[in-house]
Amino acid sequence: MANNSFRGSKHGRRAEDNHESEFSCSLQELRSLMELRGAEAITRIQECYGDVNGLCTRLRTSPVGGLDGNSEDINRRKEEFGQNTIPPKKPKTFVQLVWEALQDVTLIILEVAAIISLGLSFYSPPDANRLNCGIAAGGVDDESEAEAGWIEGAAILLSVVCVVLVTAFNDWSKEKQFRGLQNRIEQEQKFTVVRGGQVVQIKVSEIVVGDIAQVKYGDLLPTDGVLIQGNDLKIDESSLTGESDHVKKTLDKDPMLLSGTHVMEGSGKMLVTAVGVNSQTGIIFTLLGSSEEGDGEEKKEKKKEERKNKEKKDKKSKKEDRGKKGKNKEEPTVEMQPLNEDDADRKKKNLQKKEKSVLQGKLTKLAVQIGKAGLFMSTLTVIILITRFLIDIFWVQGVVLIPECVPIYVQFLVKFFIIGVTVLVVAVPEGLPLAVTISLAYSVKKMMKDNNLVRHLDACETMGNATAICSDKTGTLTMNRMTVVQAYFAGHHYNKVPEPDLIPATILDLLILGIGVNCAYTSKIMTPEREGGLPRQVGNKTECALLGFTLDLHRDYQTTRNEIPEEKLFKVYTFNSVRKSMSTVLKNDDGSYRMFSKGASEILLKKCCKIMTTGGMVKPFKNRDRDDLVKKVIEAMASEGLRTICLAYREFPTTEGEPDWDNEAHILSGLTCIAVVGIEDPVRPEVPEAIRKCQRAGITVRMVTGDNINTARAIATKCGILQPGDDFLCMEGKEFNQRIRNELGEIEQERIDKIWPKLRVLARSSPTDKHTLVKGIIDSTVLERRQVVAVTGDGTNDGPALKKADVGFAMGIAGTDVAKEASDIILTDDNFSSIVKAVMWGRNVYDSISKFLQFQLTVNVVAVTVAFTGACITQDSPLKAVQMLWVNLIMDTFASLALATEPPTDALLLRNPYGRNKPLISRTMMKNILGHAIYQLTTIFLLLFIGEKIFDVDSGRNAPLHAPPSEHYTIIFNTFVLMQIFNEFNARKIHGERNVFEGVYRNPIFCSIIFGTLVAQFFIVQFGGKPFSCVGLTIDQWLWCIFLGIGSLLWGQLVSSVPTSWLKFLRTAGHGTQRDEIPEEELEEMKDQDEIDHAEMELRRGHVLWCRGLNRIQTQIRVVNAFRDSVSPYEGLETPESRSSIHNFMNHPEFNIEDSEPQIPLIDENEGEDEPPTKRNSINIPPPLTGLSNMQPLPSSPNQHNNLLHRDIPRSGMIPPNSAGLPPCPSSPLHSLETSL
Repeated sequence: MANNSFRGSKHGRRAEDNHESEFSCSLQELRSLMELRGAEAITRIQECYGDVNGLCTRLRTSPVGGLDGNSEDINRRKEEFGQNTIPPKKPKTFVQLVWEALQDVTLIILEVAAIISLGLSFYSPPDANRLNCGIAAGGVDDESEAEAGWIEGAAILLSVVCVVLVTAFNDWSKEKQFRGLQNRIEQEQKFTVVRGGQVVQIKVSEIVVGDIAQVKYGDLLPTDGVLIQGNDLKIDESSLTGESDHVKKTLDKDPMLLSGTHVMEGSGKMLVTAVGVNSQTGIIFTLLGSSEEGDGEEKKEKKKEERKNKEKKDKKSKKEDRGKKGKNKEEPTVEMQPLNEDDADRKKKNLQKKEKSVLQGKLTKLAVQIGKAGLFMSTLTVIILITRFLIDIFWVQGVVLIPECVPIYVQFLVKFFIIGVTVLVVAVPEGLPLAVTISLAYSVKKMMKDNNLVRHLDACETMGNATAICSDKTGTLTMNRMTVVQAYFAGHHYNKVPEPDLIPATILDLLILGIGVNCAYTSKIMTPEREGGLPRQVGNKTECALLGFTLDLHRDYQTTRNEIPEEKLFKVYTFNSVRKSMSTVLKNDDGSYRMFSKGASEILLKKCCKIMTTGGMVKPFKNRDRDDLVKKVIEAMASEGLRTICLAYREFPTTEGEPDWDNEAHILSGLTCIAVVGIEDPVRPEVPEAIRKCQRAGITVRMVTGDNINTARAIATKCGILQPGDDFLCMEGKEFNQRIRNELGEIEQERIDKIWPKLRVLARSSPTDKHTLVKGIIDSTVLERRQVVAVTGDGTNDGPALKKADVGFAMGIAGTDVAKEASDIILTDDNFSSIVKAVMWGRNVYDSISKFLQFQLTVNVVAVTVAFTGACITQDSPLKAVQMLWVNLIMDTFASLALATEPPTDALLLRNPYGRNKPLISRTMMKNILGHAIYQLTTIFLLLFIGEKIFDVDSGRNAPLHAPPSEHYTIIFNTFVLMQIFNEFNARKIHGERNVFEGVYRNPIFCSIIFGTLVAQFFIVQFGGKPFSCVGLTIDQWLWCIFLGIGSLLWGQLVSSVPTSWLKFLRTAGHGTQRDEIPEEELEEMKDQDEIDHAEMELRRGHVLWCRGLNRIQTQIRVVNAFRDSVSPYEGLETPESRSSIHNFMNHPEFNIEDSEPQIPLIDENEGEDEPPTKRNSINIPPPLTGLSNMQPLPSSPNQHNNLLHRDIPRSGMIPPNSAGLPPCPSSPLHSLETSL
């Protein structure tokens, strides 16, 4: 072997002067080698280097021990052959972002108007007598005031600059956050190499040419290399070549491994020959980068156009497609860029993701509608202002048009135009995208702390709508810390690991040898990190359990591995989802072979024809024996939730000749069973609670596992996925496939629809089954709502299911690179409870946007109406352009920050998912928006038309051009802003809750923004002067303004007392794209079903109490009458059932099926006194629903009437509280009633 370290050698010293002589291989030589494939590459290697070992010698590395890892050598290699990084794309500079923000159409219109206004203010006609131009034109007492006309134009420009800077800063911080996220993903990326004879994991960016890397199933190759040794290695090279077939890699046929390709099967070792920009992927990126930078500005523009067109046409070869994507990605390119790329499927996925975001679709539609309405109103405002002005001047006043007056009239026109544009600015909700971005970015940042690494922003929001989660078992629901706890040897079933002396020596030796060589050499047991801790399991956890088992038997697997290193293994059939087993073949000295196998017990036992018995003897293993073993041992282990693994071997004597190793079916038959072991993987302690939360939130959890059905059922029961007595399905992949296919073997959606609603556990399933199930649930139309499915996956083959799902979760620890690549969110702790946190954050994003919308639309409605009516009646908007821009700043930027950063609460998990067709603005929100708009408009118009009398100030109406600011209009502006600030508290609740201050202290951003806005408002009013059209106010006037502002909080209580169901005329807004496809009746039903309205709940509780009170009085009268008439005392009394039904209703007042009216007990005034009261007071109870998931739980607001209820409930003859088949709802305010019973 070549000497690894040459620091002290002459050669090493000389190399510092001359790098060429250091390695007898140049960078160019290696690059040209890596461009060859198959036979050509083998020929080149044989001609130039003899074989791969010769290449290792030239690169001064050892194929067994790797590099020695000394930093001087590593740095020299980095200098010579480059680093394994691809330089990131330059981020946009702040100036570029400012320029982009300036492209906004409304801002451009404002800028133009402001510049015209500025220009005209400096122009004064020479001798024109202003009075000749009409009354409105003259009348300015102070000449200096007229000269200060430039201030308004300048102030508008200044506020435009503010808006632009704020937008640019937000974009800049967003991009910075994206980069942080990318870097985080990139830093998590590690790879296994051999250095100094030790297997170590290093960062991908630290890999250098000459490293010996270990590749295994599921890896994404970070560099180019040449195969040194491989076991059954198959690579997916579609991302580079477009060929979807997996390419088999062997030393004698095709040893070239390329960066950016996926290992789909097997394992091996490779010599790294090209890294970073010199690897195949790097070369593509370099080509793209240089072509982009080399062009001038014009070409860049053209390229953008071309690129857009290219994206539309999906006809280019996949290689270009791959490159193009590198160019078009919005996310910055980072080192290890191949991580973010994939084949054509990936492109489709990206498109799919873009279509998929429910929220984005609804918001875009809503923003367009509001924008159109705003444009209409602003145009109307300008037309009315101009028409009124012209009629007033030329008709009413009869002024004759003279040239000197034209500039003055133009100034008026510009003023009107500015008013129109400000109406448009206020109406257009440009804060919406900002609110979404802030909300998502904030959530993503916080989700990192909750172990969710979000790769696609919209996945966070989609997760809030999730209705089903298909979860893996191992590692997600369980701890993924496997240990062998039971074993079956030599005819004995041991309930704990036996002492070694109880096991016959021959069996023990075979067992230790078999486990040592037939577990991947990358799996091993390490010493604990701290004293007293558990040993660390590295690699595949099932294999670690078996290796730990050998240690429990006081034997060391490492000695076996030292005797038989990986290079000496004759052939390895690696584990995959089809085989469900792994086999390793050893060649004996006499030319015979021995194969060790391990795998799923029921699969491997079918391939066994012998079994080892007491004394280490071998006896035939018949079908009847197998059935006995399955019943007595395997099912017994599985029912305790253990995973059962069978260990077997087979001898190939020389007499039989050389076996056909490719005939797998023949090789893997006629085995001899050594032992069956039961491996325990305990359920994570937090999982049952997390699953309970999911079920309460209306999310169905399904377990999809490769394990035995009995094991899966036992674990599902422990987790709470299956409850005792539930009518749910558990089935195996085989049965599932039979039931969903027709006679021709094709999958039929109708057949899937019969199974999936009740399916809870799918065992012994392949990744294809998982994909079929996910696709079936998503495409199903059985339920009214389209299901939103989240899926967890860790294996390479889970890729298709992760891509198909609405949200794919990959495991950060156990997951392969391919799975992470296909996923939307990476669970850094592989824990199911982190998924529940993702649901909470997703729902929070949706609610945050709704809160912001509720606030913004209230301001929109009020500001536009005030500007419009003010302009029409008084010829001038009460709110000036600069003031409007300030309101716009509060409304858009600050409010989106304040309301989009509300932290999530557990209450979010007490309701069902909203679903895709749920409008963004519910009827309750519409009620709040219109209710608050009425209060604000009434206040503003009162102040506008009689404000001067109330406050005893000069009227600000009909002021001439350039008139000084008036106290009257300042009071209006101040009151308006204060009402918005206090209304921001109301906007925090969107379901009509009473307490709007609840949890406000948990959001410091909200508090600081409210405080900051108040302070800024004070300074603007007191010291804003001419630019803000403000005059300083007295303390009395300030107190009145604050009083009117706080009034909106009190008014809010009144608005939330009105049940939404009374306001049938209210319409929802902001539906998804499918709005038009939903029939009107269904829409009405959906509104009533989905609406959460607290006023309604309070009203219904009150109603029921009234009815019960009245009922009691009537019953007492009846009893008295009965005794008086000496009739049977029980005649005509209500039956216990009706009481019970009321009681059930009382326990669950939140039922809101179809329409709420039938459920409110109605007392008919005209009903005959003698009719039995049961009929009169009966209540239509909806049919019992299964589980809590279908109910809309009530928030726990204190109920004043509990004591009254306790007194009223009859104790005797009552059906138990749960008679309707409903679990008690702990969140119900009437839960105490049930416990008392």
